[in-house]
Amino acid sequence: MRRVLALCAAAGIAATAFAAPASAKVGYYVIRWDNTGICQVWNEDLTYKPPQIGVSTYKVVSKPFPTFAAASDLQIKMRAQRRCTL
Repeated sequence: MRRVLALCAAAGIAATAFAAPASAKVGYYVIRWDNTGICQVWNEDLTYKPPQIGVSTYKVVSKPFPTFAAASDLQIKMRAQRRCTL
């Protein structure tokens, strides 16, 4: 029974190691809208870019992050530093 448990644990760890690089392909980054100063987390995996209508343009203000939580943490930090309005 212990051998079966150890084999299952080893298989679970191996499966996690193979799954992690696949999820790291998706990138999230923070964009800042020029006309309002609002920062937004954007997903690189989407097939379209944020729409820029008229004078509403944006700039990418961060490097790509592997998780939404990491990008959101940066967005919150930028708000605390008053680099973003929302």
